Amino acid sequence: MHPEIRRPEPGDCPKCNMHLVPEGEATPHHGHRHAEPDATKGSYDAVPANYAGPVYTCPMHPEVRQTHPGSCPICGMGLELESAAMEAEGPNPELLDFTRRFWVGVVLTVPLLVLTMGPYLGLGGVRELFGERATLWIEFALGTPVVLWCGWPFLLRGWTSFRTMHLNMFSLIAMGVTAAWTFSVVAVLVPGIFPDGFRDAAGHVGVYFEAAAVIVTLVLLGQVMELRAREGTGKAIRALLDMAAKTARVLRDDGSEEEVPLEHVGVGDRLRIRPGDKVPVDGVVVEGRSSIDESMISGEPVPVEKVAGDVVTGATINGTGSLIMEATRVGADTMLNQIVEMVANAQRSRAPIQKYADKVAGIFVPAVIGIAVLSFIGWALWGPAPALSYALIAAVAVLIIACPCALGLATPMSIMTATGRGAQAGVLIKNAEALERFEKVDTLIVDKTGTLTEGKPRLVGVFPEKGHDKAEVLRLAASLERGSEHPLAEAIVRGAEDTGIEMTEARDFEAVTGKGVKGKVDGKPVALGNLKLVQEMGLEAAALAEKANLRRDEGETVMFVVVNGHIAGLVSVADPVKETTPAALKALHDLGFRIIMATGDNERTAKAVAGRLGIDEIRADVLPEDKARIIKELQDGGAKVAMAGDGVNDAPALAQADVGIAMGTGADVAIESAGFTLVKGNLDGIVRARKLARATMRNIRQNLFFALIYNAAGVPVAAGVLFPVLGILVSPMFAAFAMSASSISVVINALRLRSARI
Repeated sequence: MHPEIRRPEPGDCPKCNMHLVPEGEATPHHGHRHAEPDATKGSYDAVPANYAGPVYTCPMHPEVRQTHPGSCPICGMGLELESAAMEAEGPNPELLDFTRRFWVGVVLTVPLLVLTMGPYLGLGGVRELFGERATLWIEFALGTPVVLWCGWPFLLRGWTSFRTMHLNMFSLIAMGVTAAWTFSVVAVLVPGIFPDGFRDAAGHVGVYFEAAAVIVTLVLLGQVMELRAREGTGKAIRALLDMAAKTARVLRDDGSEEEVPLEHVGVGDRLRIRPGDKVPVDGVVVEGRSSIDESMISGEPVPVEKVAGDVVTGATINGTGSLIMEATRVGADTMLNQIVEMVANAQRSRAPIQKYADKVAGIFVPAVIGIAVLSFIGWALWGPAPALSYALIAAVAVLIIACPCALGLATPMSIMTATGRGAQAGVLIKNAEALERFEKVDTLIVDKTGTLTEGKPRLVGVFPEKGHDKAEVLRLAASLERGSEHPLAEAIVRGAEDTGIEMTEARDFEAVTGKGVKGKVDGKPVALGNLKLVQEMGLEAAALAEKANLRRDEGETVMFVVVNGHIAGLVSVADPVKETTPAALKALHDLGFRIIMATGDNERTAKAVAGRLGIDEIRADVLPEDKARIIKELQDGGAKVAMAGDGVNDAPALAQADVGIAMGTGADVAIESAGFTLVKGNLDGIVRARKLARATMRNIRQNLFFALIYNAAGVPVAAGVLFPVLGILVSPMFAAFAMSASSISVVINALRLRSARI
């Protein structure tokens, strides 16, 4: 904010008191760097480019980032650690501080209330015991520490809000408390300066130490409950982190075993997992057989059978078998850490609906200050005696009761709770915008392989033409496919291996996107692919069409094998449908989705699968680039489209869709492009995501409604509109109670999402 301030040592800026941060790596000087709002993102980022330490950010305004604790310059809320993994064990320091201030406030405010409210409670003798003048000094002694020490964080945040012209809830709290306390201090020290408009029938000037103290104490209570609730939303993440193994048993080259701290495990290390052990890191089983409980990351209670070649995930729990695994991802790269960071990022993200709340709050605070001023003037001119005292009470009550903290909490608390709940159920949410968009989606496009099916195809038939040997056709096809990473290629290669066929190396390998592969095997030109590839080569496949169609009617994928420019036969591959798919598709229909299957398979195969599963529409013979085009066409027709896929070729379509859904078993690039990631990779995860999105948006709307209705009703009542009719004037103490109650109700309502049935 003041880059002219440059020093060789750390410290605070003498102009704005902000913490100085490193100016750059190229110079030893330290300067205060607080980035100006970016035109597109509105970023307040004071973190140096190469900084690797803890970063603090605002839960309501994630564009605010800095390297030290403090308050948000926009809303005044305390900043929190950006990375959940960097959170220190134990309670939040801010929670401890506010709790301590709250209890000190309670201890001092209770006797203060006894002194001031005694006459109304039959305890008037207490005040008479000390005398009126001495009682005022006692009130001063009790109330001042509550305001100046217990309420200091609020006063400081309020001052910052006026200095930066980002008016917020603390602006109103600071104004109300400061006005009540300052007036009372002057009334005790120099009561003679007040005109008759401030004096009662006995000639006394009223003091409001108890109002200021109660306001501070109740606001502290609200803040403590809110901070506790925020801690609760992160319990799911911290529980995941705590589930990680602390050590691992490394197998050395000489056959010995050594138990080492988890941070000493490297990629490629061979690890032993004994019965009942936690899997230390992500990896692949190389030896053994066991069942692993993956419920903490997938939400599925049934243990999963693991054999050699299967993937295992860190922090999951081994059953009764013994396994040897090879580490493939360690440290921050493990799925557990990625889940933690994804959830933490989602909790800090902002839903589009939050923009409306921000706009309302931005207009609301200045308007409330104006209403408070008008209330003071109105009571001063037309109120009963002592008119100026009534005017002060009304103005302070308006400032306090109108505090928009409930409005500010309405969306972030729901998002934080929902993302934690989703993580427990194996549904990872990339950001709040995806959650809001998914509620409105009416069309779901699903890929077949790996989404509807297991993604592990197997060879089910080889059909050679006359003059060709079955084993030779399979050998040539498998030798060629060894150069491909496609699931269908793996099925053919694995089928050849299972029958004991020896494959040779293919040369001049070429993958023809969406059609097949070409190359040379034993010097012969060989091609393997769909009808499009055969037609592109100028070959006639009509004679094999009926045989191919019969296999496709069974839901199998049929490929032509071309050798030396002639069709040598067919190979047929089937990918079993996941057990969970039929029930999940029915549930998705019940939730209002129109389901379209987009697949590269032949139309006949696609229809067979779609008919068996009750899918509404199909798009067959689809090339990877066609999926994004299909989504665009649907969007142009007014549809809100979600796309579920798992492959690298699905990434453009996932990005084009209103909401992309990546199967957690798929490629990293697909996960990066998606708004949701399903850890288990089953369609029933989409059902959970939809239910969670609906519950979250319903919860946010409830919160916003309660907050807006409360403020709309509270401000005129505090201003005194009921006084001429019913003789009711809201006291600042009641206003503080009502304001805190509104915030607490929003927090409690948001926390209901933790037990939402999804």
